[in-house]
Amino acid sequence: MAERLRDDFTVVRPDLPGYGDSATVPRHDSSKRAMAGEVLMLMRQLGFERFAVAGHDRGGLVGQRLALEHPEVVTHLAILDIVPVLDMWESVGADMALGAYHLFFLAQSPDLPETLLAGASQSFIDSFLDGWCAVYGAIPDTARASYHRAFARPEGIRGVCEDYRAGATVDLEHDRADRAAGGRIIAPLIVLWQEPGGNRAPFDPLAIWRQWADDVTGQGLDAGHFLPEERPDDGATALRELVAGG
Repeated sequence: MAERLRDDFTVVRPDLPGYGDSATVPRHDSSKRAMAGEVLMLMRQLGFERFAVAGHDRGGLVGQRLALEHPEVVTHLAILDIVPVLDMWESVGADMALGAYHLFFLAQSPDLPETLLAGASQSFIDSFLDGWCAVYGAIPDTARASYHRAFARPEGIRGVCEDYRAGATVDLEHDRADRAAGGRIIAPLIVLWQEPGGNRAPFDPLAIWRQWADDVTGQGLDAGHFLPEERPDDGATALRELVAGG
């Protein structure tokens, strides 16, 4: 998607703090609020005071925080295949728990998941890249090798686990506070998700996000979870239309 957008937009695509090569940076707060603050600081250092935000999965939750807490900054928001952690936890049933077991596993107290993953990090990564991708070949070998390299380092595993621990604790608290206060996303929002719903998800993404934002459009795409890799043309077109419309 980024490759298809960069001729017409300035595209800034950071690792999430704690992931990838950014896992080498010591972290003390893995909440999406803190991540959003770091992304905002990065963009200001690059000279951007207002900008559109697109996030897939965990990045979508960072985008949610940016739009809720810094509405003067986010002009447009695109969220790919994720719902707020509060709605996700409220919707979990047996089928979804089986399909999204990592939400529970990675959030366990240190250092249980870190210790277990250190012995089989490649198998763990491959189970998602293969099981959650519906378009054959969408994840190239170079990308897979990058995942393996990043997740082979202890600090990379710790960063991922701390993110999911935050998703089961402090991020949940922030969502509850926003819901109670009537917090709303004012930027135009487009939501894209996989069809049919992956991980046996028991919810309607569009209906959920309309509880959080006033101007929401969206559609399901014939793909697995990795929408940017599996449907890059559709994703790029949706982002172009979002920005053009606002």
